[in-house]
Amino acid sequence: MLLGSIILATILGGVLSMLVAGLIIAGLPQRWLPRLVGFATGVLLAVALLDVLPEAIESQVEAHRIFVTLLIGVLVFFGLERIALWRHSHPDEDHADTGLHAHHHHHIGKDTVLSVMVGDSFHNFVDGVMLAAAFLVSPALGWTTALGVIAHEIPQEAGDFAVLRSAGMSTKRALLFNGVSSLTSIAGGILGYFALSHVEEALPYCLTIAAASFLYIAISDLLPLLRRESHFGTSISQISAMLLGIALIAITGLGHTH
Repeated sequence: MLLGSIILATILGGVLSMLVAGLIIAGLPQRWLPRLVGFATGVLLAVALLDVLPEAIESQVEAHRIFVTLLIGVLVFFGLERIALWRHSHPDEDHADTGLHAHHHHHIGKDTVLSVMVGDSFHNFVDGVMLAAAFLVSPALGWTTALGVIAHEIPQEAGDFAVLRSAGMSTKRALLFNGVSSLTSIAGGILGYFALSHVEEALPYCLTIAAASFLYIAISDLLPLLRRESHFGTSISQISAMLLGIALIAITGLGHTH
């Protein structure tokens, strides 16, 4: 039953993020994009700091080790991003790119497409392992973590779709490629379930790595976008959306507080 929940969460993460990303590319009103970034930022920060990290700290592992792991995780994700294995894209920038630069189909080559697909597949695989770790601690934490995964997958999927379309792929082919790469999260979830079920002492460290990934994405990618907004009304709507995301996670997390 638990394995079924993990597989379902990985599938939903891929399907829901692809659907929302598809809406963005298809022409979601531009005014909604900053709110989407704000909401995703709130969800990622809240999942990391209100749910995942506290669960790791409340384990039998020394708090100092947890924070060392958190630091290492942030540095590792920075390194992976530098070598294109942990890439993120911003929905507002990519939406603009698809609208304004779609005619430059051939400036993106096969090597870039391959890099995107390899990086996306690796990213999704790691997400699956992190989801498995969260579900093994508690199903409630697993579903909350799934919300965090969906929040950071949406801009990534939108960006990847934009790159594939710019490389000359048809919409159907780009969706197919994105869908295939999202299947690696299922493999990560299954492998994580069987591996971590026998090494329970590793769960707090896996949760900490999950928190590190969420914090890294929120702080390095999404918050800078919010800071760049100069229009007062849009800034207020972004902050409101971010607070809404935080509130959503805080409320859903009440069910599994100790």
